[in-house]
Amino acid sequence: MESNQIQAMTETFEGHAQQTENGIEYWLARDLQHLLGYTEWRNFLKIIEKAETACDVSGQRASDHFVDVNKMVELGSGS
Repeated sequence: MESNQIQAMTETFEGHAQQTENGIEYWLARDLQHLLGYTEWRNFLKIIEKAETACDVSGQRASDHFVDVNKMVELGSGS
């Protein structure tokens, strides 16, 4: 992979970062899913589960790095 490709990918990922009120960056899994080329959520969910297991195995608490978030979707009726 060339340097300019890596730079472009980094900018794409950074462009999708969210930020808390305290300035902490985070990414939503649904955004990462598409950035990493997964078209189906169920396939990407397996990757998230593997990453959580890797955290646990390395002595890190997955709950410190992965938070369940439900994103609200606006309905056509506006409710």
